[in-house]
This record gives sequence, C-alpha cells and structure tokens, in this order.
Amino acid sequence: MRPSFALQHLTFPAIVAGFVAVLVGYTSSAAIIFQAAAAAGATALQIGGWLSMLGLAMGITSMGLSLYYRAPILTAWSTPGAALLVTSLPGTPMPETIGVFIFASGLIFLCGVTGLFARLMNYIPQAISAAMLAGILLRFGMDAFSSFKLDFTLTAVMCLTYLLMKRYLPRYAIVLTLLAGLASAALKGEIHFSHQPLSFAPPEFIAPHFTLSTLLGIGVPFFVVTMASQNAPGIATLKAAGYQVPISPLMSWTGLTSLLLAPFGGFSVCIAAITAAICMGPDVHPDPRRRYWGAACAGFFYLLAGVFGGAIGQLFSALPPALIHTIAGLALLGTIAGSLQRALVDEKQREAAVITFLITASGLTLLGVGAAFWGLAGGVITHVILSLPRRPQAE
Repeated sequence: MRPSFALQHLTFPAIVAGFVAVLVGYTSSAAIIFQAAAAAGATALQIGGWLSMLGLAMGITSMGLSLYYRAPILTAWSTPGAALLVTSLPGTPMPETIGVFIFASGLIFLCGVTGLFARLMNYIPQAISAAMLAGILLRFGMDAFSSFKLDFTLTAVMCLTYLLMKRYLPRYAIVLTLLAGLASAALKGEIHFSHQPLSFAPPEFIAPHFTLSTLLGIGVPFFVVTMASQNAPGIATLKAAGYQVPISPLMSWTGLTSLLLAPFGGFSVCIAAITAAICMGPDVHPDPRRRYWGAACAGFFYLLAGVFGGAIGQLFSALPPALIHTIAGLALLGTIAGSLQRALVDEKQREAAVITFLITASGLTLLGVGAAFWGLAGGVITHVILSLPRRPQAE
C-alpha cells in the first residue's frame, strides 16, 4: 500500500522552507544555466523557455514524488552538469546539443530501470552519507557569518532575530528571520526590482540530431558528472536524513521527465542535495515524517518560476546577497548539526566519516567531477580498508 499525504501536515514554516529552497537554488546557480544555454547558441527567448521547462519539470517532480512517498524529495537541475556544458557546448549546433540532453537523460533512465545505481548507493554506510552532507553544507553555514563583511547591519539583524526566535518561538525562527531580513533590506533601500514585467516564455521544440563525436565527447561526461556530482549526493542526503526511499523509481522518474522535456531545453532533472536539506531541518516540522511538505511547497514555487520563465530569476536577484547567504546558512544549521552527529556517533566509522567530510568540504575537483563524489569515494575506500580482517599475531 502506497503512502498517502495529509493536507493538515502543511504548515507555514514548511511554506517558508520551500520558498527559501527555491530562492537559494535560483540565486546560486541560475546564472550558470544562462551561460550553458548561451554556449549552445540559444536566443534570449529560448533561454527563457529553458528556464520555464526546468521550473515546470522540477515543480511537478518535487510535488509528485514528495507527496507520493511522504519524504522531502526535492529535484533540481544539474549545476555541475551545466558548468560542464558551459565549456563543452560552444561550437555545437543546437540540434546536436538537444541530442546530448536526450542521450544523457536516457542513460539516467536506464540506470533507474536496471537498478544499477541503487545497488551502488546501498554500499555507502549512513555515517559516510551524513559526513558528505555536512561537508557540502559547510560552505553555506560559513557564508552566513562571512556575510557580516558584506552587510554588517542586515546580517546582525537576521542573526539576532534567529537566536531570539530560537529561544522563544523556535518553530517560526526561520520565518521571522526571513521577514526581519526583508524588512531591514527594504528600510535600507537594498531591494532593487527590475522594471521588466513577469511573463511566460513559451518553450520551443527543437528536433534532436545525434552524432557519435558529441555523444561521446559531451554526452558521456555530462551523464557521469550529473550522476556523480548531483544524483549521488542527492540520494545520500535523503539517506543521511533517515529517509529510506526507493532509489530506482526516483532515477526512473527524473530520467524520464528530462528525457521527455529535453527537446524543449529541460536538459536535466536530478535529485537535489543542498536545497533539499533546507526542507529536512527541524524548523520545517518537529516530526521528520511531516517535513515532506517543505519539498512539496518548493515544488509549487518551482511551478511559479516555470510559468514566469527567466523573469523570476530577476525577481530573486533583487534581494541583496547578504540576505540570501544568511538565510540559507541559518536554515541549514539544524541539518549540519544533525549530519555531524550521525557521522560521528559510530566509533568504527568515525575516521572514514571525517575523511569524507574533509574531502567534500575541500571543494576538490578531479576529472571534471566534484568534491561530493570524491568524498563518498574516499570515505568508502577508507571504510573498506579499515574493515579488513587483521592477521592473527603469531604466539
């Protein structure tokens, strides 16, 4: 019997968590999507259509998967994959670019159908998954306090509000901190809205063209980077938070969605890690079983972003960077603390977890693959070696 969702579990903190997740997602990496689309030779209208498709795809999958499984399953575009496209696509005709998207999405769908990716992820101990998540989120936690250099007054107001509300109204701490930040920024005149009206950018169908050189030279690396640097951390984030959801169906649905939408510019739909963590903290709901509404609300805001296409990015860019960095870091404090606790609780896995945390937090990139993957790999290798049986000592 499949899980069902209950509307009474929807709370205002969950709505705010969903908004903050989408806010952080767009402001942190939307510029890379613009660059990737421009590298493919997309026009301004086509770029808006790409963002519309991505928003609609992430909205539908986030809401559908979260409500179906009653777990905070948030989807996202592949930011590492988009960064690879920025450097790989120049000179590639648009039909061949679409062919690359379809090819990579088909491989992801195949991984879901065959269960290969699920079997691989099952070998990763929870302590290592938790350490990887803590390493990913460390930068966001640090950025919250380095924002004092960007805007001391705004950051101080938000941090003080957060501490006071954690003491007196803990459930609404992030909500009230965001409102305090918005009020402070507005009073200081730091919110600058664009004069461009919100509008829907209609997606444009582009017939794909497949060539062996682009599929091997761009499609295979794009697939590997997306799986290693986006989907693997996303699944590990769910595991680290204690959500035991079936991996193969998630890969199948996200791969199928991007496969269908690739001709319209929906180049990737993956399992989110950083933004999903915002929807998994205790501020969303004290009961972890009811935090799925945070991701479902994020899906709703993604749908709005999809309807309004590229203009929504301008709306988010109106907010000062210090506000975005601070609210993201404070919203993730509980998740960072919980991840570190789960990573270090088992003494037998502690050293492997620390190595995972340090590699992930280092920002290491090798062979075009990001630090999260190498953190997982380093942690698993350490765990395997330290678990080898010892030779009996001669008497």
